[in-house]
Amino acid sequence: MGDDLGDEWWTHEGNSGASEAEEETQLEKQPTEKPNAKTKPEKRKSVTEKTVKAKKTKKNEQKECIIPPKKETEDEKSTKPKRKRKKKTITDVLSSSEPKPGCPADLQSLVTQYFSDKLSVIEQEELKLLDSSFLSSNDLTHTLSSYLKQVCPKWSKIQKQHKEKSSVVLLIVCSSALRTIELIKQLTAFKGEAKALKLFAKHIKIEEQVKLLQKGVTHIGVGTPGRISALIEKDGLGLQALRYVVLDWNWRDQKLRRMVDVPEVKLDFMKLLESGILNGCKEDKIKIGLF
Repeated sequence: MGDDLGDEWWTHEGNSGASEAEEETQLEKQPTEKPNAKTKPEKRKSVTEKTVKAKKTKKNEQKECIIPPKKETEDEKSTKPKRKRKKKTITDVLSSSEPKPGCPADLQSLVTQYFSDKLSVIEQEELKLLDSSFLSSNDLTHTLSSYLKQVCPKWSKIQKQHKEKSSVVLLIVCSSALRTIELIKQLTAFKGEAKALKLFAKHIKIEEQVKLLQKGVTHIGVGTPGRISALIEKDGLGLQALRYVVLDWNWRDQKLRRMVDVPEVKLDFMKLLESGILNGCKEDKIKIGLF
């Protein structure tokens, strides 16, 4: 019996040892679980989401870059206002060059240009003035008094002989009321005992000027072409005694414009020439001077 028990114990020990060895071998064969095995798929998931987002943004960026700029159609181009080149004004031209004194040819070309689309060729020929119709022009060295003394050397005799009312011997035409007052002041050294009258529309009614012309003898009229031509139309100012018409041709305002460069003044001036002055020049009764 003792032997049997010993054999059983041995066999049991042997079996238990074998089983333990088998267990160890099995444990070795089984793959060991890596730490954080459960979190692995979550990391992959987050990585994949990031890559998808990155790809989408790249695609969007590519799309934004690929889209070409919109081309303007012909209709859109036509509707857009075109930039116009700024025209040079008289001020721009004259500020960069010295002003030249006027001459009879300047007045003649102005008259021809103005009537080119209003009169026939034959009528335009009739408007051409002879050189004898002009007084000598101002060379920009004269004052008004010194210029008038040059072109009207017998003024004292002429003014004494003048006795007609509602008419003047000398007519000075300028662009504005202020310029009229300035020119009348400059006449002091020339006019002597002659009477000068302001002929402009500012603050003076035309009826008042008609009364003044009818009341006494006026030798010199100084004013704007608009008011002078209106007085002639109303028979308030006659041309029967008129001998000299002096145009304030070379004077320029703050914008460097002459009298004939201002559109409305130019229009009135041409009407004044038509009212009988051009005819008087052709008949050799009136002479024109460019001051």
